[in-house]
Amino acid sequence: MTLNDAQDHTTDVVVVGGGNAGFTAAHAAAARGRRVILLEKGNESESGGNSYYTAGATRIAHRGLADIADLIDQDQRHTVTEVPPYSADEYAADLAKVTDGRNDPDLTEVLVHESLDCVRWLHQRGLRYRLMYERQAYKLPDGTYQFWGGLHIGNTGGGQGLIADHTRVALAEGVDIRYGHSVTDLIYDNDRVTGVRFRRSDGSAGTVLAESTVLAAGGFEADAEMREQHLGAGWSHAKVRGTPLNTGEVLAAALSIGAGKGGDWTTCHSTAWDALAENNESNRELTNRLTRQSYPLGIVVNNRGDRFLDEGADFRNYTYAKYGKEILAQPDFIAYQIFDSALRPMLRTEEYDMPGVSETVADSVGELARILGIGARGLETTIDEFNASIDRSITFDPTVKDGRAARVQPPKSNWAAPIETPPFYAYPVTCGITFTFGGLAADTHGRVRRDDGSTIAGLLVCGEMLGGLFSGNYPGGSGLAAGAVFGRRAGNIA
Repeated sequence: MTLNDAQDHTTDVVVVGGGNAGFTAAHAAAARGRRVILLEKGNESESGGNSYYTAGATRIAHRGLADIADLIDQDQRHTVTEVPPYSADEYAADLAKVTDGRNDPDLTEVLVHESLDCVRWLHQRGLRYRLMYERQAYKLPDGTYQFWGGLHIGNTGGGQGLIADHTRVALAEGVDIRYGHSVTDLIYDNDRVTGVRFRRSDGSAGTVLAESTVLAAGGFEADAEMREQHLGAGWSHAKVRGTPLNTGEVLAAALSIGAGKGGDWTTCHSTAWDALAENNESNRELTNRLTRQSYPLGIVVNNRGDRFLDEGADFRNYTYAKYGKEILAQPDFIAYQIFDSALRPMLRTEEYDMPGVSETVADSVGELARILGIGARGLETTIDEFNASIDRSITFDPTVKDGRAARVQPPKSNWAAPIETPPFYAYPVTCGITFTFGGLAADTHGRVRRDDGSTIAGLLVCGEMLGGLFSGNYPGGSGLAAGAVFGRRAGNIA
């Protein structure tokens, strides 16, 4: 880091935001010999944006394990592991499926075809990746591992490892990282952005003049008023999973100079999140471990004892980012994931065995309901009807969409297993908001557009600030992939 007390600076490229997308843009610009200053709103101890809080999962198109063996950490389990190919066409189809076709086709085309090359480029620069056994594979009775759901690799060390690697690489490249610098305005002169104004954490202000400004400062999910304004009533009750610093000021600064809105400003990425754990917002120690994502194996009920969604509609990777919204719509903004002792060993250890996990255990469904404050008869009836409706002629198999359904309302389309073997387990969950899907309008290189389609000279965008890829839902791991792909594209022309 450059320690410079001057308040006004000049450089080739200024990057606003020190998460995955911002760092990737900085790497790409630095690789072209550009002088880069990266401004991070957080102090060093609170930096990294939402990327720090992730599990590091990164969705890429590939042709199987042999195709990605050169970029993942070696593991003795590789010899007994099946990683299905995941084509660019499948990737594009998944994006279209989960967004109901509202994903921008041009952005999608770039993402699905450049994802593997971009991750390999980052790996060559020094970022580390691995197969995500604990999150995306099941160990089969024969001792082999089967990956599922199109999402297979992640950063070594999760989000913390991702940001540590990015920081180390950027410093080696000569990127000037400045923590505690909150961008307040864009400098807009003669229809061109020529830099930014900032305020430091000590209260002093200054400017960075640059030929190109790359915005990678995230959305507005940490601002309760903006959530209520754009997402709707009740969203102030959502728990902020990631950084508390994504409060929308940089988005507002871009809109104020004529940038157009891109994507869906009315929806977001939201998940099932531990409702009662201490310090369950923006927790830099536990980060992503507060999520509860083994729900496809069990059932989810509200505090009336009623089921309200199809837990097995699809692989978790394709439903988890929209089910937070469904939980938020329930009475008191809470729900309960319920499993029996036969299912409990299959739950993700990193999440359901984390320190301080909210867990209720009881020897009967009635006792479980009493402890939770749910009417026992309602919960018992829900579980009895669910158990009786399961098509037990189909073998339960969590590695595929097995079609083992429970014919109730709402149905459970896959992985229906009876809740019948004591003890019984319940995990209270609420809505955890990750990031907002609305951002700025831009072309596929990140050049920010006005509403009339013209571009604003000198201004680029990437990461969660780039609108258009996601709406209503999201395929797991595509956010970090998109941040890298479009961060590199922005840095390549900055």
